[in-house]
Amino acid sequence: MNVSLTVWLLSVAVLCVLVAVDFLIGRKPHEVSLREAGVWTVVWIVLACAFGVGLGMTGGWGPAGEFFAGYITEKSLSVDNLFVFVLIMAKFAVPPQYQQRVLMVGVLMALVLRAGFIAAGAAIISAFSWVFYLFGAFLIWTAWKLIQDARKEEHEEEYEENKLLKSVERRFGVADRYHGTRLWVEQNGKRVMTPMLVVMLAIGSTDVLFALDSIPAIYGLTQDPYIVFTANAFALMGLRQLYFLIGGLLKKLVHLSYGLSVILGFIGVKLVLHALHESGVHVPEISIPVSLGFIVLVLAVTTVTSLRAARRPETGDKRPVS
Repeated sequence: MNVSLTVWLLSVAVLCVLVAVDFLIGRKPHEVSLREAGVWTVVWIVLACAFGVGLGMTGGWGPAGEFFAGYITEKSLSVDNLFVFVLIMAKFAVPPQYQQRVLMVGVLMALVLRAGFIAAGAAIISAFSWVFYLFGAFLIWTAWKLIQDARKEEHEEEYEENKLLKSVERRFGVADRYHGTRLWVEQNGKRVMTPMLVVMLAIGSTDVLFALDSIPAIYGLTQDPYIVFTANAFALMGLRQLYFLIGGLLKKLVHLSYGLSVILGFIGVKLVLHALHESGVHVPEISIPVSLGFIVLVLAVTTVTSLRAARRPETGDKRPVS
């Protein structure tokens, strides 16, 4: 797609307006209900679908297919990220009424930082076509690592702060309790961070680490920076509401990591085939319709088998009480 600077600026402006509206609606700290989370989850999905349809009507259904494949992939990877978000919230004992503010700012930070990753990826791809080999190998390795982590059942472990976050805490100091939504307070004559700011930095920095596999994955579906950015934006913007909507269902998605590993491995193979094709080797390439269908099928099967496996212990062997 040949996207003009005007379209880029207009798209960013519209996203900023949507973020501002979302922020204004949730500006008052409160515990998010399932109804509120459900309504806004549907709103963001509808907006993403409307954008995809509009893209198809103006830019062609090929780019629209790339957008939907990228959006679904990023959304599914985001759901897996929610496992870690739950651990972060528990680690810092975030009060329920402040959790939505933490997620809102954390996701916004991640969106800004991911834009840098996307721009860097586009520049590298345009200069070095062989980078697809690296992206493909990295995704295949990530897929294998996901399977190993799933077998070890590491989702229950406690969240550990990364070195960057620890160094920031040592440099500025952290208050001993939450002070509403304030980020900085005076304590013993020194200006220190509140736990609210610390947990926001934890969410944002963690999501940037997740981008290390999600950005190469979506570049395996499309090389258009505009589609990569918009798919990431729509996937991230609904993440806050999705956290409250399916928070209780996360533990039931026991096969999600396996499904994501299959998807990442598939995209990794697709990238390697594309790199070989670009190098002049006559190999078949995987089309976007096939990619989209495969991703949807894997997620559907993963969801069904996860829910069945989660129900099994409840309906399993019930021994009589003696």
